[in-house]
Amino acid sequence: MAQRRFFSSPLDQQRDQLDLCWQLDCDIDPLILRARFLHRRGEVNWAVGLEQEVLPIV
Repeated sequence: MAQRRFFSSPLDQQRDQLDLCWQLDCDIDPLILRARFLHRRGEVNWAVGLEQEVLPIV
């Protein structure tokens, strides 16, 4: 498990807050859950690629 830094950036704080919200929601797309899992494992390139798949087409 990744260690948390003592000082976190605002983006890290927002991500942590969003993670807490997501834990309360059980109707999350499996691709989003997989992307979160990959981020936690440190596989950022795979996670970002997967996130691109769930973005809306505009």
